[in-house]
Amino acid sequence: MQIGKNMVKTPKLVYVLILFLSIFLSMIVSNSSFLGTFISSCKRDKDCPKLYGANFRCRKGTCVPPI
Repeated sequence: MQIGKNMVKTPKLVYVLILFLSIFLSMIVSNSSFLGTFISSCKRDKDCPKLYGANFRCRKGTCVPPI
């Protein structure tokens, strides 16, 4: 009876690890492509683009998204 319980726990653990790794990797890929596209030089906040409902801010001469 004990062997059956351990056999169920192993696939659950693998499933959860794959799920969290895929979510983590998708966040990394989406953030890197988003940030690399819209970096531009600016002097004021109004010089930065307003895309996808996010107002970019001018910090140290470059447009950065709000965190």
